[in-house]
Amino acid sequence: METEVPGILRARETIAPERFTFHSSRMRMTHVTAEQLKAMDADSDRCAVELSDAAVDVLGYACLVAIMSMGLGYHRVSQDRLHTRTAENGAPAPVVTSAGALVNGLRTMGAKKIALVAPYMRPLTRTVVDYLTHEGIEVLDHAALEIPGNLDVAAHDPAKLPAIAKNLAYADADAVVLSACVQMPSLSAIEEAEQLLGKPVVSASVCTVHQMLRALGLPAVAPGAGHLLSGAYAETPLATG
Repeated sequence: METEVPGILRARETIAPERFTFHSSRMRMTHVTAEQLKAMDADSDRCAVELSDAAVDVLGYACLVAIMSMGLGYHRVSQDRLHTRTAENGAPAPVVTSAGALVNGLRTMGAKKIALVAPYMRPLTRTVVDYLTHEGIEVLDHAALEIPGNLDVAAHDPAKLPAIAKNLAYADADAVVLSACVQMPSLSAIEEAEQLLGKPVVSASVCTVHQMLRALGLPAVAPGAGHLLSGAYAETPLATG
C-alpha cells in the first residue's frame, strides 16, 4: 500500500492536474495469522483517528485479509465504523477498504468469474475465496503461495506472478486478480499479465486506488495499472456497499 498506491497516483499526475499527499498510520502485524489479523483490525480505530488529525480527504484500510477474516461482509461494517471515528474527530472522511475495493472493482468491470493469486497460507486463502463467493463472485481457480511472514510477502518478486497466474484455470474467467493482497507487490507485472493471459488483470491495490479516486470525485484513471484504471471505468459511480 505504501509503495503501489503512491506509485499509481504519481503516474496519474503525469496525465492529470491533481496532486496528492500520502499519509499512513500503521497497525502492527508480523505473521499473517488469524490471531494477529484480529488484533490488527482492532487497532484500525486508532489509525483512523490519527489520520483524520491530518484532515485527509479519503482513508484507505490496507489489509484485505484482516477484513475478510473478520466475517462475511465485514468490509461494510469496518467502513462505516472508521468513517464514524473520523467524524467524531471533527474531520469526516470516506473510507475505502481494500477488501471492499476488490469486490467493487470486480463488479465495476462486470467480472462474475475470476482466478486469483494470494500470498497467504491455504486456510486464509480459502477465507478470501469464500468471502468473494459470498459477494457473488465465483473463483474458478486460485493459487495460495503460502508465505507466512509479512515482510516476506512484501519481498516476493512480482515478475514471478504472470507465470503463476498462467498456470491457473483462467480460460472462462472474466478477470484475473494478480495479487489479492496489498502487501504483495504486483503493479509492475499487471500489464504484462494482461498481455500474457488475454484477460483484464487487477490487484487489491489497483482496485483500492480506483475506489479512492471515485470517493474523491476524480476520474479513476492512471497509466500502467491495467484495464480497471485505463479510463474505461473513469466515471463509474462509487460503490456504496
